[in-house]
Amino acid sequence: MKSVLNKKASFNYNLLENFEAGVVLTGNEIKQVRAGKASLEESFVTIRNGEASLVNAHIAPYEKGVFESGGPRRSRKLLLHKKEIDYLFGKLAGSNLTVIPTKLYFRRGFAKIQIALAYGKKKYDKREAIKKREGQREAQSLLRKAKLVAQQQSKN
Repeated sequence: MKSVLNKKASFNYNLLENFEAGVVLTGNEIKQVRAGKASLEESFVTIRNGEASLVNAHIAPYEKGVFESGGPRRSRKLLLHKKEIDYLFGKLAGSNLTVIPTKLYFRRGFAKIQIALAYGKKKYDKREAIKKREGQREAQSLLRKAKLVAQQQSKN
């Protein structure tokens, strides 16, 4: 029962608000999601006719399954409250915001997806994030080396 993460979501977007929604999946898709054979890369959420749907999420076809579910990248309905759908629709109208999935997981046996209201980062924001991450790695490695040296000196 692995959760499927969209690792590039926080790198490519600034996440503003998170929502939890149910996902309508077939039995074969549930088996594949439990096995971790799903991807949320390049997927997004659309709102049409008062319904939210997950578009372009890849769930691998089940090898032993006889029933074909309509393709690995078909649209899947999201289960949200009407107030949440109206709120998201209002935020999306006339702005540069988008709704992206960040995590697909199970809660009490039901497939849930965490979606986020977000806006895209600029190239310089991404470079800044990379610099910050590399700086933190470097600081961690220096601390680790200093700790090892201190331990070796205390032994002697």
